[in-house]
Amino acid sequence: QVRLEETGGDSVQIGGSMRLSCKVSGITFSRYCLAWFRQGLEKSREEVAIIDPERGRKTKVADSVKGRFTISRDNAQNTLYLQMNDLKPEDTATYFCAADVGACFQRGDRWQYWGQGTQVTVSS
Repeated sequence: QVRLEETGGDSVQIGGSMRLSCKVSGITFSRYCLAWFRQGLEKSREEVAIIDPERGRKTKVADSVKGRFTISRDNAQNTLYLQMNDLKPEDTATYFCAADVGACFQRGDRWQYWGQGTQVTVSS
């Protein structure tokens, strides 16, 4: 059984930092493309960041978070991370991790496996 479990969501003040984790089980982790998405209240789901398989040498980050968010992976721990710095109120959302094999960067929101999400709230 494949399982993706996000942790690390919390409430933080504007300008603060937070690191999200996504622990994955049930797949050969290193072979999978991994991604973070987010969905705010009454908003559509948004792609945040993607990382390619194996060493994760190639990443893609949304313009809205570029320079503030970093995606990374630890294949030994079967864990995906999202480091978020300089958080803004518009970053408030439920954050989801996703996994799939194949082409990483042109799949939109068509990912095979999804987590349940973790809530991030940014306020003054």
